[in-house]
Amino acid sequence: MINWLRIALSFAVLIAASLLVIPVQLLALRFNWRLRRSLPRFWHKATLRALGIRVHVHGQLDPRRPLMIAANHASWKDILVLGSLADVTFIAKTEVASWPLFGALAKLQKTIFIAREEKRRTGDQVSEIAGRMADGEIVVLFPEGTTSDGNRVLSVKSSLFGAAAAALPEEGEGGVHVQPVAIAYTRVQGLPMGRYHRPIAGWPGDTGLTESLLGVLKAGAIDVDVSFGVSVEFSKGDSRKHLATQIEARLRAMLLAHLRGRHKH
Repeated sequence: MINWLRIALSFAVLIAASLLVIPVQLLALRFNWRLRRSLPRFWHKATLRALGIRVHVHGQLDPRRPLMIAANHASWKDILVLGSLADVTFIAKTEVASWPLFGALAKLQKTIFIAREEKRRTGDQVSEIAGRMADGEIVVLFPEGTTSDGNRVLSVKSSLFGAAAAALPEEGEGGVHVQPVAIAYTRVQGLPMGRYHRPIAGWPGDTGLTESLLGVLKAGAIDVDVSFGVSVEFSKGDSRKHLATQIEARLRAMLLAHLRGRHKH
């Protein structure tokens, strides 16, 4: 029997955290307070706790700047997981801005929306990414360009690393640090997550948000392993294709190590 009382309590926690954070975040955005960067982390942590998702971290965030995180992407939960670990800014496709709930939450976190098909708008968007990174913000890119089923890393699109190229300093030496971060959903209720449970980890295209959210709540307890890999240095004159190949290989190795249980907890 599904514990509906627990699910109702989880929703109550989510609503309470949102009512507490959102008005302050709106003010922080309105007056460009630095609090706008750190406040979402509190909301992400509260939401993960309400959903019963436990995060286990391996390695650490690169302290150097400018920094771009390149992560594999299985689900909407990835946003909560990464958002709970660092004060980050996400890069998302323009369509996300119009999604119910997620669009509003993305705007509250000052997500950078990119229109991949509209070349004339790309310049402004890339300039915003470069400016935010130059200001010390950590930008998160999902270079697969879409969500997977959580079992594998899809091919990484080198074109999406144009944002990293734009953030390179115009004069002098120096580059951008691109850190691969693997997100692996590994256990449910303390037991290894088999392929049967993969719909809980991923977000299949035919599953609605409400259905996916209820699936997570019914599961009760999900463990996710997050590995911070060794950064790839990207400098002027470097190949974006080579960068994409390196990131893809590192992401795949870290993800498979967790899914096959070879990584020590």
